[in-house]
Amino acid sequence: MKLESFDEALKELKKGPTRKFSQSLDLIVTLRDMNLKNPEEQVDFFTNVSKPFKKKKKVAALVGIELKEKAEGVVDLVIPEQDFQKYTDKKLLKKLANEYDYFIAQADIMPKIATVFGRALGPRGKMPNPKLGSILPSKASVEPIYEKLQTTVRVSARKALNIQVKIGEEDMDAKALKENFENMMSQIINHLPKGRSNVNKTFLKLTMSKPVEINV
Repeated sequence: MKLESFDEALKELKKGPTRKFSQSLDLIVTLRDMNLKNPEEQVDFFTNVSKPFKKKKKVAALVGIELKEKAEGVVDLVIPEQDFQKYTDKKLLKKLANEYDYFIAQADIMPKIATVFGRALGPRGKMPNPKLGSILPSKASVEPIYEKLQTTVRVSARKALNIQVKIGEEDMDAKALKENFENMMSQIINHLPKGRSNVNKTFLKLTMSKPVEINV
């Protein structure tokens, strides 16, 4: 069953059983007429939602002495350069990579960061990224990028013809969710090689629900 509007789809999803936590609302877009073997047709970009999520993103900073004090009290975890060797422990490194959403890095120690953390952060798409602005010079302020990351999401379709991206949480205001949905659809369409004609189907999904198809 395809529903005719975002509002109808959201109401349908909220008919499901109540959970003990606020579920994420995801937008799923399946794609067509694209050759992902061609890098120019792959989708991979960062964007910011219009309305911030209620749940804060967890951010860790991988820094030298120059940024250590600036990062403390701003981000959720500061890992100074002298403590990098602890993360040669594979279990500790995996736990770190799974627990934190984003990683900020000090630019002049990026080679060491890549060596120690790359094998865990890279496959998860969490390596500090210049496109995201999360690689900072040693004299930079940390707070602006921390605040930006709170509304930042990564939109990607590099290996399969589908995009799944969080646009909110079920306990957010319905108008805010709709605004995030409309903004995200616009961003995705603008990044597709043939625009809207590359969109096959569109769905909304809560964390524990089945997807609901929506007409766009």
